Amino acid sequence: MKPSIVWFRDDLRVRDNPALRAAVDDGAAVALYVLDEESPGIRPHGGAAKWWLHHSLLALREDLDALGIPLLLRRGPAAEVVQKTTTAVGAGALFWNRRYGEVERTIDAGIKGWAVEAGLHVESFQATLLHEPWKVSTKTGTQYKVFTPFWKAVSAQEFREPLPLPARGHGFTGTLPRYDSLESWQLLPTKPDWSGGLAARWTPGSAAGHARLKEFVGNGLDSYSEGRNRPDTDGSSSLSPYLRWGELSPFEVWQAISSKRSESATIFASELGWREFCWHQYFHNPTLATANLRSEFDRFPWAWPGASVGASAGASAGDDGRHPGHESAPEELRAWQKGRTGFPLVDAGQRQLWETGWMHNRVRMVAASFLVKNLGIHWQLGEQWFWDTLVDADPASNPANWQWVAGSGADASPFFRIFNPEAQRVRFDPQGKYIAQWIPEFGTPDYPAEIVDLKASRQDALDAYKELREVH
Repeated sequence: MKPSIVWFRDDLRVRDNPALRAAVDDGAAVALYVLDEESPGIRPHGGAAKWWLHHSLLALREDLDALGIPLLLRRGPAAEVVQKTTTAVGAGALFWNRRYGEVERTIDAGIKGWAVEAGLHVESFQATLLHEPWKVSTKTGTQYKVFTPFWKAVSAQEFREPLPLPARGHGFTGTLPRYDSLESWQLLPTKPDWSGGLAARWTPGSAAGHARLKEFVGNGLDSYSEGRNRPDTDGSSSLSPYLRWGELSPFEVWQAISSKRSESATIFASELGWREFCWHQYFHNPTLATANLRSEFDRFPWAWPGASVGASAGASAGDDGRHPGHESAPEELRAWQKGRTGFPLVDAGQRQLWETGWMHNRVRMVAASFLVKNLGIHWQLGEQWFWDTLVDADPASNPANWQWVAGSGADASPFFRIFNPEAQRVRFDPQGKYIAQWIPEFGTPDYPAEIVDLKASRQDALDAYKELREVH
């Protein structure tokens, strides 16, 4: 019997994994994971994501070992690696779950064409999204650009039941080609090892994801409508990294909450909807991380300290090829990154991010608004910082949410909605517990002074937006 390869990507689980199930049903499954940082257009993982990936692959290997399925690790351009590995194994079939980025889809299409010509059975499956992006459109056949009608259309659909754990005893037991050791990829930080806070906060892997899902549905979901806005409590689901890496499937999460009938359950379901909405945006707009969806914002005078302007910068570029902006923007960007702005809610969020690889969603919005509107710095620099420091940063939600805050994206928050970090602190951290946890020197001379005037910077942002609208 020829072995069947299941190619893992952002679906690092053995439950509800259609591609794995197909390989097992075919008879002799071999699992393959390719670390591709070389194919043109592929965005390499950030530092926090690499830490998570290392530990997630360790957990996946254990889960596959329990099923008797070997896991091969290879590094390099996916098209080349998959073809060479499939040939070396002598596989008769190749299975994977679909990806939705344009670069990834192009790679997958090329591999599928090669496999068909080589006489292999090749098949892909829906596993990452509740509904395929090309199957969702408005009545006029266009993509949805507003969330509410999008989610109304998608949530009205019937979603499949999660697939059970595959049967043991269908893994390939023959000789396998040489493959990489996980340690050789050097995904973990050294010199220094800054990951202690990540390890204290998170346990990557599907088992931990399911445990968190059970805990949240049992004890956190009923109070989610209020708790999700409070960074001083454990009101978030904390499921985002498990969904990002596919250690939980959206079908499993949907099933877990489907029997609940409450305002909180409805709100949480809509958060799954926003994840879908972001991925559908990314499918239709592959430059989501590098270009404003609303092109009029190409002319907005954001500062871009320390980086050359890309093609998306448009008319906002100065003669020197850089975005215009105030001279202090580089220092302000560093202060924002390090949590030294003098605005405690912003600083607490940035310190939480650096320590744990995660930031409370309410604080993410406040910190993003502060960077883009009070400091006047381009949203792409914030998106890049989050990409490198978040364990749950994915190619769709990260840029889509930054564009939402910046006002340049689909169904975006109006630009004139500028979060006041002090008002937000009083409202959502009324006893100062969140601030005290992450800024122990708050209220002492060691805490920095405010780096910008909120009222004046807000007015500057509104004036720039008014000028943009008048020109447009």
